[in-house]
Amino acid sequence: MITIRKNLMSQNPGDQIQEAPYTWVDARDINRDDITQLEEQYQISSELLADIMDQDEQARIEREDDYIALIVRLPALADDSKGINQYAVPLGIVLVRDTVITICQSNSIVLEDFAKNRYRQYPVQTMEGFVISILGRAVMVYIRLLKYINRQKSQVEEQLHKSIMNYELIQLLQIQKSLVYFSTSLTTNEALLERLQRTPYFKLASEEERDFLEDVITDNKQAIEMANIYSSILTGTMDAFASVISNNMNVIMKRLTIISISIMFPTFVTGFYGMNVELPFMHNSFAWMGVLTFCGISAFIGGWMLSDRRNARLVQRSVSGSREMDREKQRKKRKKRALPD
Repeated sequence: MITIRKNLMSQNPGDQIQEAPYTWVDARDINRDDITQLEEQYQISSELLADIMDQDEQARIEREDDYIALIVRLPALADDSKGINQYAVPLGIVLVRDTVITICQSNSIVLEDFAKNRYRQYPVQTMEGFVISILGRAVMVYIRLLKYINRQKSQVEEQLHKSIMNYELIQLLQIQKSLVYFSTSLTTNEALLERLQRTPYFKLASEEERDFLEDVITDNKQAIEMANIYSSILTGTMDAFASVISNNMNVIMKRLTIISISIMFPTFVTGFYGMNVELPFMHNSFAWMGVLTFCGISAFIGGWMLSDRRNARLVQRSVSGSREMDREKQRKKRKKRALPD
């Protein structure tokens, strides 16, 4: 859908609010008809539109004969059966004469904010100022979504402390994927922002715009650091929970092994008395009670010998004995030192 907007409001240093002196062509959720209109009416090349439609296209700036084209990465949200997912989409910005054309294959929070004039103190008096305002607003949305991702990660961790299920681990994987999208997009945007300071065909009109661009670069670096820190913490968290799951599995297998070995002793006894030969007490009508009692005692003794408590006590005794031997050696050394030569 293509919408022509002429109601962008800019605020002058004298606190006078007025409309921006250019036209904004807002193309979002575009289809084949919209692409054809952009090619025919605004003379945008099909190669540039194909790059903008590429989900993995990186941020850059290039100059053509009739226009200046930029591609930036904007944060976006997607709803599915598993909840709200965060990712990044390419946004094409074309500066031609007195018109700014933004082309995005999906909707974006950043463009919606500008469409509804939900912004403050952004230098949108010129087309170049409008471009860096979009980048500045994108950085703010990135930071806000990164903080939301961090809160979401903390909630999933609390759920994992109570019960380790596949659903929570899948949520952590989804969060990690969002962090990778954000980190990559912010890094490419940073390269574009630094190039905007040096390129000769993207000139900022005022000192206010240049200062704003420097602030955007600083905020973008902060967002990159946040994404890297959150990603590192999440990676450590997932490794820790993977170790916990593996340890729990080992404990379960150990208990099952103890139960199997404990049952092996009475199985041996019952198997021995199941032989079709002459056996002791075979003519006694109460012999089964003795066999059953012996089986129970053997199972109990076997389970106790293999139990964690007994092994822990043995380990504790061995450690205590080693400490006592070390103390005795230290005492002997001190006595030798105390003896006169």
